[in-house]
Amino acid sequence: MKKIEAYIKTHQLNEVIERLHLIMGLTGVSVVDIKGFGRTRGTNEQVQIEDNSINWIPHVKLEIFCSNEIKDKVIKAILEGAHTGLRADGKIYVSSVEEAIRISTKESGIAAI
Repeated sequence: MKKIEAYIKTHQLNEVIERLHLIMGLTGVSVVDIKGFGRTRGTNEQVQIEDNSINWIPHVKLEIFCSNEIKDKVIKAILEGAHTGLRADGKIYVSSVEEAIRISTKESGIAAI
């Protein structure tokens, strides 16, 4: 099992979700509105943390749990849907999931996702 976390531009969300809907075996996606900054820090000016003048950039975070078999399809869908060719298109992180348990049925493993 894999956990895929993707940080993408807010306006690219619909394009990514449309592509993810086409993947057979994908059971769901969680979306969280976030704000942060990357290498450019949202501005060319010097950051002054003491007066909270950081220019936060809004993004969305997708969390997806899936089988190893569809991992590459999920990543491809995110890459194709979120890519604009501009800086700050986002990042994708993939990690292994040791265990998953569905609380309502107590199923575990791949059946739980």
